[in-house]
Order: sequence, then structure tokens, then C-alpha cells
Amino acid sequence: MDLSTITKQQVITFTLFRFEGMQAFWIFAQMQKSIKDYKKVQGLEFFKLMGSGGKNGFSKMLNVNVYTLLAVWESEEAAVRYFDESKHFSGFQRRATEFWTIYMKTSKVHGTWSGRNPFETIQPYQSGPIAVITRARIKFRFLRKFWSYVPSVSKNMDDRDGSIFSIGIGEYPWLMQATFSLWEDEESMRNYAYRSKFHIEVIQKTRSLGWYSEELFANFIPYKTIGSWEGDNPLRPIML
Repeated sequence: MDLSTITKQQVITFTLFRFEGMQAFWIFAQMQKSIKDYKKVQGLEFFKLMGSGGKNGFSKMLNVNVYTLLAVWESEEAAVRYFDESKHFSGFQRRATEFWTIYMKTSKVHGTWSGRNPFETIQPYQSGPIAVITRARIKFRFLRKFWSYVPSVSKNMDDRDGSIFSIGIGEYPWLMQATFSLWEDEESMRNYAYRSKFHIEVIQKTRSLGWYSEELFANFIPYKTIGSWEGDNPLRPIML
């Protein structure tokens, strides 16, 4: 890639990894060990290395094989340099049986993550696929109530028209939860968010009970992907 053509503008990457066998123990250890290494990466402004739930990710059970790296970069050049040249990332890539990275620009965001908003609003959405990240820190006294709604919401998401991909992820089991989803277009995403009875019920419960101590909702425009997931690139047919 010709890095001279890349402008200095904040870029978000979302990378999924799959680790099998003994490598699952290695990545589990990296959840803490890698923090100091990521803090040294040039151009990396914000990062979260997270695990995922069982089934499609929306489960109280952990998936010990699937992890994700959310990263905010000062520019695409910084992101490309890390993924193409970093010995740190090559260690992940070498051990993973599969990985998939999506490059994105932020289009809309509200809320905070770890006390700050790491995403800059850069590019208004016009058309095409859209990615959504939701993140919440759940108050301990509402844990049981919150998780009683998750199975119905996740099943309903899978059945929605325009849904490309979705997964439940988190920094800390049960208490700090996030979702990442891809949709064919904004209309499909909004139809799910505002017309799904299960999703609407969760929104209403959130407002009435206040079961989050911190939350964030953000939309992104995916524009490039590298690698594959489950042997394919779910975004390829739409982005061609």
C-alpha cells in the first residue's frame, strides 16, 4: 500500500480473532499482558482488547476462542503500520487460526467509554453498510434483570432483514458489555432499533430503571476489510 496517499484523519479498526487449542490459553493471558504493549504503539489513541460470549456472543457463557481488538488510530497510516509491520500484532496473527479487520470512520456517537469519548465525528453517513457499537457498564444490582433480556434480543437481531453480522463482546464478564453489529444500510439498522419489540422494551427498561452506570452508542462507516471470518468476508459482497 502507498502510505503517501493516506490522509491524517482518525480511523477506527475492529479486529476479530479466533484461537484454537493451546493458543486459547495464550490469548487469555494477553488480556492483561498486552496492555503495556498497546500503550507503546505509535498513533494508537484508544484500545480495548475484549472477549466474547458463547453462541453468537450474546450469552452469559464465555467463548474462550474468540476475541476482539477495538482500536482508535490517529490516522490510517498508523493503523496500517501496526497491522503490517508490528511484531506485536504478528504474534497475534501467527497464533490465530483466523482474523478479520474492518476499517471504519465514525459517523455518529454519544456517551462515554471509560470516562471519555474516544471517537471523533468525522464523516456523515450517506449510504451503504453501517456498523454499530453499543457499550455499557451494568450496575451490579441490575445484572440478573439485564441478562434475562439478552437471549430474546440476540435472537431477534439474527432474524432481522439487513443484518450482516453481530457479536456480543466485553472487557469484563457480565459487568462491562458491548455489541458490534453490521447492517446493509442505516434503514435496516433503524428498523431493528426502533421497531423490534424486544429492543424497544430494553430501551424502555434502561430509561426507567437506569441500569447502566456508563453507556455509549456509536455508528461507523466501514470502508475496507482485511482477512476473513468463518472462511468468508461478510462485507465483501456489499462493498464491491
